[in-house]
Amino acid sequence: MNEVLSGCAYFGIALSLIAYWIGYRLNQRFKLMIVNPMLISMLLIIGFLLLFNVDYETYDYGAKYITYFLTPATICLAVPLYKQLQVLKKNLGAIIAGVLTGCIVHALIVAGLAVLFQLDAILAVSVLPKSVTTAIAMGVSSEVGGIEAITVVGVCIAGLMGAILSPVILKLFRITEPAAQGLAIGTASHALGTSKACEMGELQAAMSSLAIVVTGILTVIVVPIVSKYLFTILT
Repeated sequence: MNEVLSGCAYFGIALSLIAYWIGYRLNQRFKLMIVNPMLISMLLIIGFLLLFNVDYETYDYGAKYITYFLTPATICLAVPLYKQLQVLKKNLGAIIAGVLTGCIVHALIVAGLAVLFQLDAILAVSVLPKSVTTAIAMGVSSEVGGIEAITVVGVCIAGLMGAILSPVILKLFRITEPAAQGLAIGTASHALGTSKACEMGELQAAMSSLAIVVTGILTVIVVPIVSKYLFTILT
């Protein structure tokens, strides 16, 4: 099967779209958090590749073109941000303070767990930038001596957890303010979590979009500082 599909530019694209369509239909049918289209599509694609012994490179030969839509899709998040511009200006101080707190607490929790379980320093710093978009996370991971592949896995897990569990967590902690909901989701689970914020409302989408940008900037500053101390403690 791998030899037949090798060099086929349409295979990866078709498999990705079909898998996501199946995940979307299942999500619409069962209305369960765990039946997330992104999670279902990932499992279907992995299962197909393993079942028919297809190399990842063969799949990625065509699937990589889908990533070209990532930038314009992210830029489109500026639309709800623009529509809520007055709300953003009014709460600018609270927004920056909230996102900064989230970035610092996240880094300290990861560092604390790494020290508690005596993880390898390289593994620990690879996970630190997991709550920002892939492009930023990989760049930061590379700069601090992390392993980019591990960072990407962390980014995917953080995004999926935000997309699947954010409604439950918000309800558990009784976070009902739309602006706070959006900031929490965007700070913790970047663009994938923001897809859930878009479903919740326009204000949540705007705040989550803003949190992605601010979190990315602050992560570039916070992670190198924390990484330096992790290397000192764990090596």
